[in-house]
Amino acid sequence: IIFLVAVFLAFATGTSWGTFSILIPIVCQAFPDGEMLVVSIAACLSGAVCGDHCSPISDTTIMASAGAQCDHVQHVSTQLPYAITVAAVSFVSYLIAGFIPNAFIALPIAFVLMFLTLLAIRMKQIRRTVTG
Repeated sequence: IIFLVAVFLAFATGTSWGTFSILIPIVCQAFPDGEMLVVSIAACLSGAVCGDHCSPISDTTIMASAGAQCDHVQHVSTQLPYAITVAAVSFVSYLIAGFIPNAFIALPIAFVLMFLTLLAIRMKQIRRTVTG
């Protein structure tokens, strides 16, 4: 839930740092100690960065498209598939971390999920190249 709230808030405001300043005190109050505090802060930080990266009103997104001298809307639309793929894998990984609150178990599972996702994308691309 923290990850999704952070993504939405950062996307709507266009700032990851503003999202940090709003959500981190709330997260620290909700989970004052233990392993869930670390996972919750990680979900807050990564969700805020993801939402900021996807937001068309983010200063970093505007600067990147201006620096690359490309159309701003086109730049945002080309970044969305990458960001949404990683956000989906991260969301599933945070769900797993909620049920297995041990970083030494949850983190390797997240790495394997990301690797399998990238492998599936690669296989789909190879099939598209061969048949197309």
